[in-house]
Amino acid sequence: MEERRQHSRHGIEMQLEVFDLNSGQRLGRIVDLSADGFMLFSDTPHSPDAVLQCRLVCTSGSDAVQEVRLGADCLWSRPGADGQHCWAGFHIIDLAEDQAKALESLLARL
Repeated sequence: MEERRQHSRHGIEMQLEVFDLNSGQRLGRIVDLSADGFMLFSDTPHSPDAVLQCRLVCTSGSDAVQEVRLGADCLWSRPGADGQHCWAGFHIIDLAEDQAKALESLLARL
């Protein structure tokens, strides 16, 4: 498979959750993150080509990582091996300047 990433991915050691910005619903847990996108592990499948407004929030550790708000496009979604979870890849498509700085700060901590 052709590698098209422009930025390196960072594995996540902290608990980094994603929530729908509008409904507040938990969308899943980030398993890797880059300046361009993220891979999500979720209880519910996501539809490819769906565009979401999200909040990335650290829910573990004593470090208070500010949340990052962004728009993301689901590029792909696959069922997990257990049939109860799914994996999905998202491309970040909308990121305000202040949120880009927050994401950069978060990536520096990984």
